[in-house]
Amino acid sequence: MIPAMPATAATARQVSVSALRLGRVAAMGAVAALIVFAGVWGSWGTAQHVMLSKGREAGTVRVTSCAGSTCAGPFTPTSSGSRARARVELPQSVAVRAGQTYDVVLKPGTADAVRSGPAGILYAWVPLGGALLLASVVVAGGMRLTRVAWVLGLSGAGLLTAAFVAIQ
Repeated sequence: MIPAMPATAATARQVSVSALRLGRVAAMGAVAALIVFAGVWGSWGTAQHVMLSKGREAGTVRVTSCAGSTCAGPFTPTSSGSRARARVELPQSVAVRAGQTYDVVLKPGTADAVRSGPAGILYAWVPLGGALLLASVVVAGGMRLTRVAWVLGLSGAGLLTAAFVAIQ
């Protein structure tokens, strides 16, 4: 038989266990929030041009060549106030192929183009999708909030799947 602890020792142990649990949840919550914030930050650099396209030059690019990490081609404007350009550049990815034509928005003051439309919006938010997947693991393991983790994970997987389907 195990001897009973005095009431003050048992209470002190419960308080310390609760404090450790609260500290773990707070620390893992901060890590998960930082991961999601980094995903939003990584996505916003491109997403702002696609989502807030009013007043920006919009048009199409027929990709003629790809070299290194960029593809290039002539820009044909579709919005008023835009001008045709002999060459604009798109980042090369699985979503850009030579010989194809893409709807794009130009970054202000540059010859850099970003895909527009639903495919461009979803593709811009891919870093957030990855961050949601990573944050779900932290929430499930560190915070023991499995339902919240499932929501985060499925949201991230859904975003990545939608982007994959849209860019094809």
